[in-house]
Amino acid sequence: MANAGNSSTAPVARKSRWSLTGMTALVTGGTRGIGHAVVEELAELGASVYTCSRNEQELNQRLEEWKVKGFDVAGSVCDASSGAQREELFQRVSSCFGGKLHILINNVGTNIWKATADYTAEEYSKLMATNLESSYHACQLAYPLLKASGSGCLVFISSVAGLVHVGSGSIYGASKGAINQLTKNLACEWAKDNIRTNSVAPWYIKTSLVEHLLENKEFLDRLISRTPLRRPGESEEVSSLVAYLCLPAASYITGQIIAVDGGFSVNSFEGLV
Repeated sequence: MANAGNSSTAPVARKSRWSLTGMTALVTGGTRGIGHAVVEELAELGASVYTCSRNEQELNQRLEEWKVKGFDVAGSVCDASSGAQREELFQRVSSCFGGKLHILINNVGTNIWKATADYTAEEYSKLMATNLESSYHACQLAYPLLKASGSGCLVFISSVAGLVHVGSGSIYGASKGAINQLTKNLACEWAKDNIRTNSVAPWYIKTSLVEHLLENKEFLDRLISRTPLRRPGESEEVSSLVAYLCLPAASYITGQIIAVDGGFSVNSFEGLV
């Protein structure tokens, strides 16, 4: 009877390890691309999700779509590059979730493709404010909420541009490299508070940020030639990893930068076979 009892309770415990039911999450920039896919992935796994966007019309449209799908998603307008608006966002999140947050997904990012010598000071400031400063400040604002949850999870959406040179601009690469190091620092510093920190580093993913590049046949052919899986990625192929890192099943994973790149970052010799 003892063995029978153990076998009957094991599936319940196993199921809970693969569920986000009862957890709360904030996904910045969740109305399109990878952020949109992450919102849906977390909501499908049972999380209550809050998101934000600069575009009020787009945000309201997405919130209505998620309501129809039965997802527990709320949101507000926020320009993540503005410190004042970030503070207002976290006040709303804290109020919405009773002062506790289990999951923070720092997704917001942008890019300007130029040669290093051609960037202006204003462009440098814009890229660093959007890609690095916004995420760093969001972590500071989220810290007491993540700590209060008793089991916090922080995931950055970085890029393989922070790992290797990909020709997407030196400022973008530097901002993502800084995100990767911040991931390691916070994983160590905040482990005592039971907050895990990881980073997901995609290659070219079919989103609005790069669609103009992927429409260029010459560029797409070059991309495919350097990618062992011979194609760009889909948003859902990134969001599935993000969601996994948030699950109780991933409770011993922290401080990692994981590439979602079809093998690009390990393909050091083109045309070998």
